[in-house]
Amino acid sequence: MQMARRQIVARHGLSGGETSGKPRCEIVGYGKLGGIELAHGSDLDLVFIHDTDANSQTTGDAEGQRSIDNLTFYKRLRQKIIHLLTTNPPSGQLYEVDMRLRPSGNSGLLVTSLNGFLKYQQESAWTWEHQALVRARVVAGDGELAKRFSEIRQDILARPRDEQTLQSDVIDMRRKMREQLGSNARQQAEGRFHLKQDTGGIVDIEFMVQYAVLAWSHKHPQLTRYPDNIRILENLLAADRLSAQEVNQLIEAYKAFRSIGHRLTLQQQPAVIDDNSAEPHRDNVIRIWQTMLGSASTT
Repeated sequence: MQMARRQIVARHGLSGGETSGKPRCEIVGYGKLGGIELAHGSDLDLVFIHDTDANSQTTGDAEGQRSIDNLTFYKRLRQKIIHLLTTNPPSGQLYEVDMRLRPSGNSGLLVTSLNGFLKYQQESAWTWEHQALVRARVVAGDGELAKRFSEIRQDILARPRDEQTLQSDVIDMRRKMREQLGSNARQQAEGRFHLKQDTGGIVDIEFMVQYAVLAWSHKHPQLTRYPDNIRILENLLAADRLSAQEVNQLIEAYKAFRSIGHRLTLQQQPAVIDDNSAEPHRDNVIRIWQTMLGSASTT
């Protein structure tokens, strides 16, 4: 971010409203980056947020600099950052970047203001977008802006919700994901298990964690403290929402599935294994899901 910003400032000056060269923007990591769980082959889920008047102009008063509006400034900063991350040097590409989680969906702005982000989360965001916010954290940018983002995140996650409506939304989204991304009928008939997407796999664990945060953090605000699944599970034990046995079983299953997935990725193999080798972890995940979200949720 610092490298990219130096190049943009050299062309257009500081963005309007900045003082002492302090950037008024931040990058928010979602998914595995936000959840501190990057693995082999992971891409970066990024959201770019600024806190300036979009219509103000950059200083652009030095020789050779051209003034542009702030929104254009931050769009170009975003483009430069992505270019630096995705360039293919001789040693290989750093990361792929995924922008699909940006506020307002695929049709939304690639760079948004903090106030715009707040308004969208309060008024328009779908349940799955609040689920995604569970695994969000600022990974670069202004410290004061990062603090404000964390406060917004905590406030949105800790809003009281109707648990039946929330259950229905989470179950429906999980079913759609499994139908689109899980094992096909032939694989299931052959006793194959997709580590991430099939019933009892990684995403079931992640969805249970996200459901728990959205359902119960208004009573247990400590559930919003961390963005990673394992520490959230540990806080669910501390809040007496899951038993020690349930938490240990979910953590063991999560670690085991991810470890197998890492090895398969390094071997350039799909994340599909023999169903029998997934037991008893898979059975434990299914049982806890049924307890938390209902017996019909994974069928």
